[in-house]
Amino acid sequence: MNARAMNAKTLLAAAAAAVLLLLGAGVAYATGSGGDPSGQASGSNLDKAKSVALQQVNGRVTGSEVGDEEGAYQIEVTKDDGTQVDVNLDKNFNVINAQADHEGPEGQDGQDAANDGGG
Repeated sequence: MNARAMNAKTLLAAAAAAVLLLLGAGVAYATGSGGDPSGQASGSNLDKAKSVALQQVNGRVTGSEVGDEEGAYQIEVTKDDGTQVDVNLDKNFNVINAQADHEGPEGQDGQDAANDGGG
């Protein structure tokens, strides 16, 4: 019975270590996958993703995410008319899709009103 209790404790310790390892990996992925404190991802792979997105949609990059549910990279491009397009790329920088982003830009409500012909 003592050996059985020892095996149970060993198994429990291994399971706890595995959970901690997975939790740590998840936190590292969420916080250290090329992101910076502003929420904008960064790095040479992201630069390539931005370049591919700008080849797909004319405009300027106004946001980026790494590991988004839509693909490996999601690059938000704002076109000259103020509309936004999310360009989703796979890990090999192939365009999955490019779709209109219907969410308003944060902190730019006044700028959008000016672009709508208010002047």
